[in-house]
Amino acid sequence: MERPLRRIAPMLSPVLIRAVGVCAVALMALSGQALTAERPSLAMLDQLQPGQWEVRDRDSSGGRSRLCIESGRRLIQIRHMREACRSFTVEDTAEAVTVHYTCPGNGYGQTSVRFESAQLVQLETQGIAQGLPFNLRAEARRIGACTS
Repeated sequence: MERPLRRIAPMLSPVLIRAVGVCAVALMALSGQALTAERPSLAMLDQLQPGQWEVRDRDSSGGRSRLCIESGRRLIQIRHMREACRSFTVEDTAEAVTVHYTCPGNGYGQTSVRFESAQLVQLETQGIAQGLPFNLRAEARRIGACTS
């Protein structure tokens, strides 16, 4: 395989080699711009109204909890609310969002939020928090303004 390359190399002009290099750089730049333009924005979560939300467990326990959120994005890390985590968007549509996140030193999770209205979503999240597994299927509903 080395011999054919030696025969071809003298025939390749520096201009041709430069042109191929410029094309390769241009293709890489264009593909980078396309990837940047297509990055998920989680816009569906921004449609959720801030305020007091009640999260009702849909499984057998039927537990309820209330939380005050300033943005629907806070529902992504419902078991790691105060953690600084890295996230990766798995799905991002007008109807549903799925995000996988990792919190160094305190676990990870994957949350799916399905949009029903600006005041009602279906939530599924699972992962590890404080060394213990969690799995929650819940309905989250805005019940009013946050109370102090």
